[in-house]
Amino acid sequence: MAPVPGTGRVHRVEEDTAAAEVRLTPEQLDRLPGPSPAVGETHPEGAPAMLEH
Repeated sequence: MAPVPGTGRVHRVEEDTAAAEVRLTPEQLDRLPGPSPAVGETHPEGAPAMLEH
């Protein structure tokens, strides 16, 4: 089970989970843009020091 934020109705959860069954052809995948570059900080200031413990 995984929560789906912003989903308040059962039929919306069913729609969201049905999307996991969508399969794209190799041609469709080729048409998708690549990932966007990361922008901004990945962690708040001071967080990396906390992760080292």
